[in-house]
Amino acid sequence: MAKNYLLDYSEELATKCEILCRSIRGNANAVNQLRRSSSSVFANISEAQFTQSLPDMLSKFKIARKECVESESWLKLLWNTSLIDEDTFKTYRNLCGRIERLLTSSCLTIEKKIADS
Repeated sequence: MAKNYLLDYSEELATKCEILCRSIRGNANAVNQLRRSSSSVFANISEAQFTQSLPDMLSKFKIARKECVESESWLKLLWNTSLIDEDTFKTYRNLCGRIERLLTSSCLTIEKKIADS
């Protein structure tokens, strides 16, 4: 069975963000929003593994990509307000970027398959 990097990376993001959120004291709104958006990335990618159609899968991946961008925004806010350090921000931002690139590539592939059918 092939390794599913997208699912693995999204699980890593959700898990690491949950642990990070538990450690932050301050800006409860940003912390809760990061928790929700990062877990949504993982949830939507997980759901996409068992979709009923290519358009359904595409929809899940597009939602996951938007949630990943949102997670990155909340991480930047936490860094800008000194609630996380620069190394933490860069590590998580890089993970978000990796997921976003994989999702973009997957969306383009699915869109092509839909158009060709």
